[in-house]
This record gives sequence, structure tokens and C-alpha cells, in this order.
Amino acid sequence: MSSSIANETVGSASVREGRTLWEMLTNTYVLYFVSLAGFFLLWDRVAYLHVFGDSLARPHVVAQKLYMLSQVKFAGTNLAGHIWVSTQRVLIGFGLASVIAVPLGLFMSLNQYANAIVKPIFDLFKPMPPIAWVSISILWFGIGEFSKVFIIAIGTFVPCLLNAYNGIRLIEPELYDVVRVLGGSRKDEIIQVSFPASFPAIFAGLQISLSVAWTCLLAAELMNARDGMGFLIKRGMDTHDPALVLGGMVLIAAMAWLSSLLISLLERKACPWKRSIENL
Repeated sequence: MSSSIANETVGSASVREGRTLWEMLTNTYVLYFVSLAGFFLLWDRVAYLHVFGDSLARPHVVAQKLYMLSQVKFAGTNLAGHIWVSTQRVLIGFGLASVIAVPLGLFMSLNQYANAIVKPIFDLFKPMPPIAWVSISILWFGIGEFSKVFIIAIGTFVPCLLNAYNGIRLIEPELYDVVRVLGGSRKDEIIQVSFPASFPAIFAGLQISLSVAWTCLLAAELMNARDGMGFLIKRGMDTHDPALVLGGMVLIAAMAWLSSLLISLLERKACPWKRSIENL
């Protein structure tokens, strides 16, 4: 028995050591590095050749600009202050929208009367792009913080509600049949089937909503902000500073990626039963 275990251990070790060069080169993390390195090299080459004139800064120039902003105050605050202001706006707008939209979407899918009342109004406003609300929000709320939060909340509301709504409506009927066969009530169906089965769709809606939230933030801050990452982009446009414009874009992309990563980690904790499809 012990010899067979030892042989299996040696065999598995030999398999691990026998990885080919092609397997190492096609490793996921190696491909990630190659993809990012190729992107930055292409960016640097295009900027060096002045394909877009002097309107595209090289990556190291953008990095230097961001480092400089982190050391000095710009428009009354440093780089961390601008990042935090924008993040606050996104979190407040996204939080307000998700707290209202997710329960409403679930309620609509579970109650035909609520669906009949809310859905026509929702379908009326659903096709309207969030940026279209920028002007009306300024007219209603001025140029203060509430108008920016309002734009973000409006933009993130639709994906949250839609995914919560469809998350329950697309559940396989057989799952409810199992609860009924075991003698469960309507309450058991909702608690044990509807809510858990809809979690992956809800989190997918939250992911989409976060991406939309950062887009709406940029639209709001380009219009009427005196701080934030969108403000940095606007100031770079006004002063023809490509490094500042690209720096603001990089910061927004990084913050959007980090927030999306946090949602993914939360999803893994909230619904560990979610299936993942490999090699697709």
C-alpha cells in the first residue's frame, strides 16, 4: 500500500515537471503579461511616432504626471483627494440605485400586480441613455453634488433592476417542482429557490451597473465639477495636456477594475454554488 502511494507521488511529480515550453508560454498569467506589455509598447510607439501629433502622451510621461499630482495639490487637493471624491460619488449613486432597483426587480418578478404597474413606466424610461439626464439634472438640482449622484443613480438603476427581474423569471420551473414535491409552500419556493438562484444574475447586473456608474461619473464631472478624476480630464482638455487627460482615463479605468473585482469577490462569498465554465 505504501509503495503504491509513493509511486503515485513520484508519478504526479514527474507529470508536474514534464510541462512543455508551449504549456508554459500559453499559461494564463504569461498571456496576461504579454497582452499588457504589447499594449503599452504599441501605445509608446504610436506616441513616439507622433501618429496623433502632440495629442498622445507616452506611457512614462503619463506616469510622471500622475506622480507629480500625488505630490502637489491640484485645484485644492492632491491626486488621492480627487480619486476619493469621484469614488464617493460612484459609491453613493450606485448604492442608492442598487438598494432600490434590486428589491423592486425581485418584487416585480414575484408579483404580477407590481409588474403590471411598474413595468410600463420602466420600459418607457429604459431606452433613454443616462447622459441625456445631465442637462435636466443641472436644471433640477444645480451644479452641486446631488446632481452628479443623481446622474450616476439613474444610469445604474436600469441594469440592476433588469438583472434582478430576469434572474427570477429565467429560473428553471423544475426547481420549484422539487420544493412542491417535498411539501414546501410558496414562501419556501421564494426563500429556497428564487432568491439563491437569482443571485448570479443580480451580481452580473451589479457588475454592469458599476461600469455604467464610472461612465456616468465622467459625464457628470466633465460638465460641472471642480474636483474628481473627470475634472482632471476636463482640465487637461482645456490646457491641451494629453498626459493629464490620459492620466485621468487610466485612473478611472483602474478604479472601475478594482470595484468590479470587489463585486466578483463578494459574489464568490455570496453564491459559492455558481458554476463556472472553463476553457471558454
